[in-house]
Amino acid sequence: MYLVTGEEMRKLDQDTIQNYFLSSMVLMEQAALRVAELASFKLNNQLANKRILVFTGKGNNGGDGFAAARLLSQAGAIVSVFMICRPEELTGDALTNYRAFQRFGGKTRFLQRESDLQRVALALINTDLIIDALYGTGFKGNVTGLAMDLLNMLNENNIPIIAVDLPSGLHANTGQVGQIAIRANATVTFGLPKIGLLLEPGASFAGELWLGDISLPAQLIKKADLKTQLISEELCQGLLPLRPSTGHKGTFGHVFAVGGSEGMTGAICLAAEAALRTGSGLVTAGIPRSLNYIMEIKTTEIMTKPLPETEVMSIGLEALEPILSLQGGIEAYLFGPGMFRHPSTGSLLKAVLGRLERPAVLDADALNLLRGENLKELFRNVKGPLVITPHPGEMAGLLGVQVKDVQADRVQIAKEAARDWQVVVVLKGAKTLVADPLGNLYVNSGGNSGLATGGSGDVLAGMVASFLGQGLKTTEAAILAVYLHGLAGDLAAEQKGHFSLTAGDLLDFLPMAFLNLKQGSADKQPIINERLIKIG
Repeated sequence: MYLVTGEEMRKLDQDTIQNYFLSSMVLMEQAALRVAELASFKLNNQLANKRILVFTGKGNNGGDGFAAARLLSQAGAIVSVFMICRPEELTGDALTNYRAFQRFGGKTRFLQRESDLQRVALALINTDLIIDALYGTGFKGNVTGLAMDLLNMLNENNIPIIAVDLPSGLHANTGQVGQIAIRANATVTFGLPKIGLLLEPGASFAGELWLGDISLPAQLIKKADLKTQLISEELCQGLLPLRPSTGHKGTFGHVFAVGGSEGMTGAICLAAEAALRTGSGLVTAGIPRSLNYIMEIKTTEIMTKPLPETEVMSIGLEALEPILSLQGGIEAYLFGPGMFRHPSTGSLLKAVLGRLERPAVLDADALNLLRGENLKELFRNVKGPLVITPHPGEMAGLLGVQVKDVQADRVQIAKEAARDWQVVVVLKGAKTLVADPLGNLYVNSGGNSGLATGGSGDVLAGMVASFLGQGLKTTEAAILAVYLHGLAGDLAAEQKGHFSLTAGDLLDFLPMAFLNLKQGSADKQPIINERLIKIG
């Protein structure tokens, strides 16, 4: 499923109107129908005498609100509309739907002064549902003044809120919120989901996300050259590597995972075990020589390769030739888990990258060791394809910026890094992103707060390396690993909760995640109807 920016959605709307002979009023009426359908569903399909408050602004989002108010009134609901502008500020379809609502007998109250909010407070006492149609995809900046006070008032109530297209105050392209935004219980978005609804904090403000069909032509979407997609079950089912019945351990790839140091053997162990759980036929852990005995006791199916080390038990520059000598029998490399930031280890990593011809994943300390380097130049000299898997702190270190700068626009950060460095970027965190050098972006909606635990990233890195070793291309390997990692976390959380989930639990639930993906969801049918479906 494609995701769009506000600008991309407006262009799709305009192309539909200009080239497919559907008027803007038809599109708005379709949007209003989807709002009314979701409102009815949330009220147990009993609209008669239900009290609904609709809050509208002066743009097309407000026009959707007026049209929905008319439809709900006609269905028997008691609807009141509060408007944060004067009628003379309305134009186009918003004005037309305002007039239609009035002609159908609807009443609108205008919010112009602080004292007007007392009317809202009184109306809320007996309200069953709120519909937020104040600001749409064109919103930028912050909600201020009377509108901010109104949003605070609505958020403080326990009345269910449905947001129209996206919660008011939310930035459609980034998912960021200024001073305040509506905290909706459900959002019905139109045509295609807006990117900001799938990113945090936007996803938390949106609540349940529903996609409403407004009759956009399928052929128009296909030729629109959209670059952002949701990482979905359907997408990932097509990426699963083949498992021929005649295969053997050499068929499914040999991964060499390099890392570990004193106190950090768990990281490389988790990564190597994750590669095995993800389908690799063979996995070898390259670790400091003095830690080899510990690793051999700790692991059973993983082979180990003791490597020359520094005085602090991290892998040293002398390990260069032993690592490179294995290239003929290795399908994919992983560098970083528990690696330690020693100058000799950093020299080793840069030297390896200059001579590596196999696909590789760089994670954790492999990324920290590259801080301050000219990555565009460094990665240009790497012959094999690369995937990097930074969390926001590691990405900030690579870019020389603050973590808050990364989090402020994760989409652009990931896309620009992938383009400039010509690598696949997996920017971890809530709603992990995968960006490739061609400008494509993939957003994962799975996962939960239980994944915010030590070792979770090591598991993901091992999974990416495993899929590379099984022959997937870098973007495919990253997408599939990210999806299954989040799914394993969600399955684990169902049984263990978010508080107690550990990285080891992800390993235990990976088999179930694979089975779920291969078999597919039990219920493929839309929850309400074919024009209004739930996402996630």
